[in-house]
Amino acid sequence: MSTENEPRATGTAASGPRPLSGRVWLALSLGVIGLDQWSKAWVVRHLSFHVARPILPMLDLTLAYNTGAAFSFLADQTGWQRWVLTVLALVVAVLIIGYLGRLEARRQSLLCAALALILGGALGNLIDRLRLGYVVDFISAHWHGHYFPAFNMADSSITIGAALLLIDLWRESRRAATSPSRQEDI
Repeated sequence: MSTENEPRATGTAASGPRPLSGRVWLALSLGVIGLDQWSKAWVVRHLSFHVARPILPMLDLTLAYNTGAAFSFLADQTGWQRWVLTVLALVVAVLIIGYLGRLEARRQSLLCAALALILGGALGNLIDRLRLGYVVDFISAHWHGHYFPAFNMADSSITIGAALLLIDLWRESRRAATSPSRQEDI
């Protein structure tokens, strides 16, 4: 039985301090959500619906509303897609937050950043979908009369996060290919 004057055990010396959870990267997700919501509010206040404001020769700001998913997929449906996409975003958010809790913030920083960007983008668009019934898009890229579907900061964050996931996967596969997986007896 221990007394009040005895020091309490805080772990073994061999285990050392516990590494930071990947959930510290949720701050990046919050930053993405904030930037996304601020930019959409600015666009709604300052732009007219479907009136292009040229920024660069291949880039305009154009206020658009998307009731569907990426690239306006399902936008022509009757409204059921709003709730399916909402549930999908919530499931993805819960899975990502759970997975971030199992990652080490420093050792797996690229993976954590990728997931945090995807999470922030998904939640940014989810906020629009719940609050407005559609997602506010405003970035319009084009080349010689060919227009890419309008997108927003949340979409950009998801795309960058997906690219970082691919880079992380590529790095991990190269690391696994160059490290000896087993020793052979000679």
